[in-house]
Amino acid sequence: MNRILTIAGTEFRIARRNRWITVSAVLMMIFALVLTAAGSAPSGALAADRLSVVVASLTSLAVYVVPLIALLLSFDAIAGEVERGTLSLLLTYPVSRAEALAGKLLAHIAVLTLALLAGYGLAALVALVGDRSAIAGLPALWRLGWSSVLLGITFLGAGYALSSLAGRPSGAAGLAIALWVGAVVLYDLALLAAVVADDGGALTRQGLPVALLANPADAFRLFNLSASQATAAASGLGAAAKTVPALATLGSLAIWPVLAFALAWLGFRRVQP
Repeated sequence: MNRILTIAGTEFRIARRNRWITVSAVLMMIFALVLTAAGSAPSGALAADRLSVVVASLTSLAVYVVPLIALLLSFDAIAGEVERGTLSLLLTYPVSRAEALAGKLLAHIAVLTLALLAGYGLAALVALVGDRSAIAGLPALWRLGWSSVLLGITFLGAGYALSSLAGRPSGAAGLAIALWVGAVVLYDLALLAAVVADDGGALTRQGLPVALLANPADAFRLFNLSASQATAAASGLGAAAKTVPALATLGSLAIWPVLAFALAWLGFRRVQP
């Protein structure tokens, strides 16, 4: 454990030196502030407190921003070490590859968590100042917070796996962007096209819930929207959020980080320093 914490401390200092902590926190704060200001208008019409509406909006934001931050943090973690020649130095120490990967993961989780705390904390503060009844939305915000960390861990693991596969930072960056576009943007568009073509058939009734659970980004969105009082303000997935069991979405959120880290470890084992 001491070896893991030592590597985590080193990686965290590298992230701080490279301004990843500042950039991630500022990015989350700007988006959260904009969404908080924009989300205050429909709260009365939806009979929901201001923070609940903001949480619904932040859910849609997190689906895009959290995976992007995670991939930006992780795509260079292995390939960059190989290119700079520091991986061979790291492996000369009495530390296993699993411990090295776990240390990197802990550091990047810390960076991501600080960014989420800054963004979500600012959103909560602004909402509570404008509406004292917004305190009713704090449980939904807490749920959004820890589930965002799980989503981030999934894409951190995926980024490590791609970094191991590519071998070079430039290739890893391309694969990371491709994964983000495919999982976060194109996947939902493909599902929408399939549902429209199916016209209420078996694919929509049986295949759609499974397809949504198979994507960690969609599982995250469904998990948070199912508990929101302002689901209708968030996205067209509101109906799906009510049909897919919350336990199933929670299971998907819990399994994906484990699978992603396992893939990262398998990929890292094949990397030659």
